[in-house]
Amino acid sequence: MKLAIVTAYPPSKVTLNEYAFHLVKHFRQKEAITEIVLLTDRTEEKKPVSFIEYGCKVTVKECWSFNSYRTLFSVSNAIKDVQPDAVLFNLQFMKFGDKKVAATLGLLLPLVCKLKKIPNIVLLHNIMEEVDLASAGFTSNKMLQKAYGFIGSMITRLILQADVVAVTMQKYVGILEKKYKVSNVQLIPHGTFEVSHQKPDHILPEGPLQIMTFGKFGTYKKVESLIEAVEVVKKSSGLDLEVVIAGTDNPNVPGYLASVQNKYKHLSQVRFTGYVEEHEVPTLFKNSAVVVFPYTATTGSSGVLHQAGSYGKAVVLPDLGDLALLVKDEGYRGEFFAPESVQSLAKAIETIITNDVYRIELGELNYKASIAFPMERITDMYLDTFHKIIEAKKHHTVTQKQPSII
Repeated sequence: MKLAIVTAYPPSKVTLNEYAFHLVKHFRQKEAITEIVLLTDRTEEKKPVSFIEYGCKVTVKECWSFNSYRTLFSVSNAIKDVQPDAVLFNLQFMKFGDKKVAATLGLLLPLVCKLKKIPNIVLLHNIMEEVDLASAGFTSNKMLQKAYGFIGSMITRLILQADVVAVTMQKYVGILEKKYKVSNVQLIPHGTFEVSHQKPDHILPEGPLQIMTFGKFGTYKKVESLIEAVEVVKKSSGLDLEVVIAGTDNPNVPGYLASVQNKYKHLSQVRFTGYVEEHEVPTLFKNSAVVVFPYTATTGSSGVLHQAGSYGKAVVLPDLGDLALLVKDEGYRGEFFAPESVQSLAKAIETIITNDVYRIELGELNYKASIAFPMERITDMYLDTFHKIIEAKKHHTVTQKQPSII
């Protein structure tokens, strides 16, 4: 199978690029795949594809740019040139741009594949029905929220024209099937990027305990409450603590982290890492005592939660929405806090870092949850689904060619 994947890809800063990196890494090792063609956004730096010594050929074809109005046409032409056996779209609603028209045009691509009869799957990481438009940075205007909701429903109907739409949470399957009366939505879990065959040792480096958060910040992911909560814990526990804020601004809120850094410049133990390269991720997690999710809303399954689990880390989570549901569904464990409450967050952090036995217990439970769905298993699920789609299309073609009996 010659598989094309439409996605952002490192060193791109566009969302879901890290997820694509790990998808490709594991797809490449499948005997059923003869070649992977990455239809990616354009970047100045070269894209890394030779990260393992064996596997199928990987070709990069840069054919779209964030916020370009030509994405629909440029990617369609690239697919025509490549002639893949199947196409996988790694998507969320703002994948192709934060300008509404540019984003929408890109999301028409699965329909194009359907019209061209190319077997295709859309991996949809979030659904509009579960996105808090104000918290996610779209708009706080109630009238505009209704308009975006209507537009989002129309776009979702177009995305659902794909052969299969894969979502990462069972809840999403139920919502889409009920609202849009479709039967082509399938649960394929997010998966864990890297699973070590050796259990984490839970040994922390000397020095201050690192309280880490990881992501793109500024909309529903804000770090002020984390910084202030850790200050509370320092005073109550007397522990030596460092806040590690790993990641960048959300594209909708440029300059957010710089403003936070300036606001808290009087605090010596707050570290901003900036963009974290893929090879730096293991050290970042392994050195952390706890991973915190200072969110006021959620927009889907959390890659960071799966990463924290794979490194055997205790987590502190907001008691809301999809994160709480994901913990229940997939077996993760953590301390919960009330969103937007500094005192509640401080209590949750202190509960873990003042009890090493509990911290390690949580880490081991999260590691166990993470190894249930390694990326090797997830890519097998996609391949099985593609084979079913291809066989169904062959059967349909044969049926159409048979003469009618009158």
